[in-house]
Amino acid sequence: MKAAVLRRIDLIENKPIIIEDLDIPIPKRKQVVIKVSVCGICRTELDEAEGRLKPKLPVIPGHQVIGRIYESGAEVSKYRGGERVGVAWIYHSCGKCSFCLRGLENLCYEFKGTGCDVDGGYAEYMVAYEDFTYPIPNVFTDVEAAPLLCAGAIGYRALKLTGMRNGEIIGLYGYGSSAHITHQLIKYLYPDSKVYVFTRRRGDEPSRLAERYGAEWVGETGETPPRKINYAIDTTPTGIPVKEALRNLEKNGRLVMNLIRKETLIPELDYTILWGEKEVKTVANITRKDVEEFLKLAAEIPIKPEVREFKLEEVNDALFMLKHGKYRGSGVLKIS
Repeated sequence: MKAAVLRRIDLIENKPIIIEDLDIPIPKRKQVVIKVSVCGICRTELDEAEGRLKPKLPVIPGHQVIGRIYESGAEVSKYRGGERVGVAWIYHSCGKCSFCLRGLENLCYEFKGTGCDVDGGYAEYMVAYEDFTYPIPNVFTDVEAAPLLCAGAIGYRALKLTGMRNGEIIGLYGYGSSAHITHQLIKYLYPDSKVYVFTRRRGDEPSRLAERYGAEWVGETGETPPRKINYAIDTTPTGIPVKEALRNLEKNGRLVMNLIRKETLIPELDYTILWGEKEVKTVANITRKDVEEFLKLAAEIPIKPEVREFKLEEVNDALFMLKHGKYRGSGVLKIS
């Protein structure tokens, strides 16, 4: 099979991901082999390639996988050959620890991330555990469905963690793959709420996309919005938006940071911008329940991601463009 393999840590400008021919993987008893159709592109893959995350090496990245069942292990009963399924960031958890037993498998110390701790979906075939795959609603094409498995589902988790209520104001710092999907979710769940969007520059691709999706106000990261915000979700790779979000939060507001690593440090904070019972939370990974709930809700709305398609051979270029904000919405690799 053809696969995109990360064998060394390096800047994406130096093209560290190589296309190789590998054997099709063999499933264990409770695993399935998936013939991959498409795989979404995520900033996590950029963090892996450049060393902010520590993947196993070599590794096949990719954790927003859409494909069809190609082969099943001896104890698989959930699917038949040819059925469409998805694989998300959560590849496996122990199922026995205190976190798993409380429904917080995202915090399991044995958590395995797809495309980081194990091989993922930047390949023509991949293996996954039957219980960590998801049926995909028919309302979505393969290309539309891929970003829902991480960008969408993790945005859903972040929104839940805000505790938002209808009629309140939320600020979205950054407007990429996750934020533009979360925006659609907010409009559906909280129709009387206002969404303020903060991007790098007025008039850039993300700000124009935010206006298209109906943001009530769009400005730059350092600007002051028309009113204080009750909640903020930060999806940016830099530290400055954390300070700015806290500055713009209303008392008793909550900031949720929706990412695994920051590329730059969070600036020193004066306690006065945190005072007033403001809170900061982080999103750590994702649960299967998040994915299942979000896919059902996304089909009901229905959510329509803005997608830029790339060939598998263009993986380094696609991640370079993601790093420098060169496309709108979500990137998706077409595999087969």
